[in-house]
Amino acid sequence: MNIFIGSLPYSVKDSDLQSFFEEYGEVSVVRIITDKFTEKSKGYGFVEMKDDEAAKKAIEELNGAELEGRTIVVSQAHERTENHNERKGHYNPKRPEHTQRRGDYKQNYKNKKHDDFEE
Repeated sequence: MNIFIGSLPYSVKDSDLQSFFEEYGEVSVVRIITDKFTEKSKGYGFVEMKDDEAAKKAIEELNGAELEGRTIVVSQAHERTENHNERKGHYNPKRPEHTQRRGDYKQNYKNKKHDDFEE
């Protein structure tokens, strides 16, 4: 089972998180998400455990627990959907309003029936 851990202290390393979860069962993968430019922690990560029962127990007992002075959020991770970039406000080249070329502004302006438009 894949587990999401949020509100992590920025100083926590993969090995710290692994030892924190190993009290509940075997941990197969630990990933703390980092910024791709600065390589600093973004404050959340994922732990994968082979035994679902152990993972559920870890989620139940560690959600709201304190780690290095911060209260962490622990829940079952959900799979990412294909359209995760199609949220409102995000650039999506498939949307018609985002495919307009820069040079089309003259044509659009002309189509609005402005009498004072000159080429």
